[in-house]
Amino acid sequence: MSTPQLFIGLIAGSILLSDAGEVNAQAYPTKPLRFITGSAGSGADFASRIFAQGLTAAWGQPVVVENRGAGSVVVAPMVASAPPDGYTLLFFGSSIWMTPLMRERAPYDPLKDLAPVTLAVSSPSVLVVHPSVAVNSVKELIALAKARPGALNYASTGPGSVSHLASELFKAMANVDVMRINYKGTAPATTDLLAGAVQLAFTTTTAAGPHIKNGKLKALAVASVKPSALMPGMPTVAASGLPGFEASSTQGMFAPGKTPPALVNRINRELVRILATADAKERLFNTGVEVVGSTPEQFVATIKSDWARLGKVIRDAGIREE
Repeated sequence: MSTPQLFIGLIAGSILLSDAGEVNAQAYPTKPLRFITGSAGSGADFASRIFAQGLTAAWGQPVVVENRGAGSVVVAPMVASAPPDGYTLLFFGSSIWMTPLMRERAPYDPLKDLAPVTLAVSSPSVLVVHPSVAVNSVKELIALAKARPGALNYASTGPGSVSHLASELFKAMANVDVMRINYKGTAPATTDLLAGAVQLAFTTTTAAGPHIKNGKLKALAVASVKPSALMPGMPTVAASGLPGFEASSTQGMFAPGKTPPALVNRINRELVRILATADAKERLFNTGVEVVGSTPEQFVATIKSDWARLGKVIRDAGIREE
C-alpha cells in the first residue's frame, strides 16, 4: 500500500472509530448503572441518589448506588478497572485527585485511569474563631497571629483533609505560625472549638452555621472564590487580605479512564441537566452545598488548578495521607 493510501486508510479508520463511539453513546444505556460513592448518609451519597433518581426518570434504567466507606485508594482503582462502557461511575470528593500528591506511590492516576465527567457540587469552608479571640476580620487574625507566633491553635480533621489543607494554605499565604490540633472528625473538632480548647478552624458551613447564629462561634470569612449564598453577607478570605485564597469541599463524577469521549459527554449533559433543576438545587443547598455542573474539560482544569495551588503547600508542610 502506498503512503497516500495508508494515510487515507488511517483517517477512514479514525472516522469509523469516532462514528462507533457516537453510535454507542446514542444507544446508551441499555442496562442498569452502578454508582460507587461514599458512606451511606454522607453528602456524596445524598447527591448520588439525586442523580440516580434523575437518570432513572430520564433513561428508564435503574441506577444502583453502592456505598463504600473506604477512601480514594480503594474506590478509584475499583472504578478505573471497570469496563469503560459508562455503566460504572464514581461520585466522590476531592481526595480522588488530591491523594496522589500525598502518597509516594498512589495506585492510580486521576487523569489517566479515570475520566472526569463533571464537577458537580461545592461547599466552601468558613473561617471561624472562638469568641474569646479578640479579632473581627481576617486581617486582624493575621495581625494577632504575627504578634503571637505559635500561640494560636487550629482544628483539623485529618491529614490531607479540606480543613487541614485550608489551614496550611492560610498559614503559607499569610506567613503566620499557627499550631495544628488533629481530630478524627468534624464533631470532636467542633466540640473543642466551642469550648475554646482550640481558637480557630476552617470548617463546613453546615457544622458552623448554627453556632455562628447563636454567637458561640465567630465567622470571619468564607473561603469561596466569590461570596456564597450559604453564608449571606459574609466576605471572602480572598477579598479580606489574601487574594486568590480558596478552600472548598468539592465532589465530582468520574468514569473509567478509557471511556469514549462521546459517552462521557452524553453522561455529562444529563448530569448537568439534573443539577440545573430547581428541585436538585434546593435539595442540595439545604444540605450545605452549591451546584456547579461543569463540562469534563472544566473539571480537568479544576483538578490541575488544585494541584498547582496546593502542591507546594503539601510538600512544604510535609503532608502525607495516612
